[in-house]
Amino acid sequence: MKGRVIAFDTLRGRPAAALIADGRLEDFLIDPADDAPVPGAIYRGIVDRPMKGQGGVFVRLPDGATGFLRQVSGLAPGQPVLVQVSGAAEPGKAVPVTARLLFKSRYAILTPDAPGLNVSRRIRDAAVRAGLDDLAAAAMAGAAPDLGLILRSACADADPDEVTGDIALMRGLAEAVLADLSGGPELLVDGPGAQETAWRDWADPPPDEVAEGEGAFAAFGVHELVDAALSLRVPLPGGGHMMLEPTRALVAVDVNTGPDTSPAAGLKANIAAARDLPRQLRLRGLAGQVVVDFAPMPKKERALVEQVMRAAFKADGAESSLSGWTTLGLYELVRKRDRRSLAEELA
Repeated sequence: MKGRVIAFDTLRGRPAAALIADGRLEDFLIDPADDAPVPGAIYRGIVDRPMKGQGGVFVRLPDGATGFLRQVSGLAPGQPVLVQVSGAAEPGKAVPVTARLLFKSRYAILTPDAPGLNVSRRIRDAAVRAGLDDLAAAAMAGAAPDLGLILRSACADADPDEVTGDIALMRGLAEAVLADLSGGPELLVDGPGAQETAWRDWADPPPDEVAEGEGAFAAFGVHELVDAALSLRVPLPGGGHMMLEPTRALVAVDVNTGPDTSPAAGLKANIAAARDLPRQLRLRGLAGQVVVDFAPMPKKERALVEQVMRAAFKADGAESSLSGWTTLGLYELVRKRDRRSLAEELA
């Protein structure tokens, strides 16, 4: 199967979406089975007690939930504050939230307190950029000066009227939410579901095919691909494999050469693992501290493996920080926790 496919179906009775490229599962999203706060949801919260040692404050959310807001100043207990869920909460911990709100749609991102009209850098055609600049200026005429706009790369091939309508919808939502600071804890904007997120974020570049409805997953073997993403063992080209094992403290990754005993076996397996690691972490919803034990190789080859890894994580687009090699020859990185793990969602 060649090409890029987005499939919308249900799994275990819950709406889900799969992104498949040339028969390989690139991403998978499923609606949560519970009422936990969804990343992207916007709340009016009430500032609770500060956590000086951690550089933030707890925020009371609806239904007894608690959020943790980092790196803030000038907030007093009892004060209402608008916050957005920025990631998935770890078991037993507060929901991570941010005061930097984003109102995100397929074509536009409204940015309160970050003024300016900007067009995605991925749009390079000067004439297209100029047209979008004019469109943005017209759509944002009369808006508050501190309300910014970013036009996403999907605007390049979109109908101008559709983009204008999308901006108007997001602007109206943003202005209504920003004016709603009176009252107790309340959900103001629900977080996007799996299929909404998929259509918003995966449709650029345009897919070769969109499959919807009952049987879409079966037609593209999504069930088997998801089962493979739940396995700890990931096959690598050439007969090697890597093991991804999440623990309470970190995600441990072990790379093995398999039956290949040639002098270059370690380097080949390590490069293959470095290329695929961002996708595997994304599919599995694994994040936080990640420690990789690469297959044995000469120290002089570490620079090449790290170069491949940095390029792979840059292309992935997730918020990650690659720390480098330890004295024991392990590789450390940190990836932002933007969703619950696939194993938790399907438990």
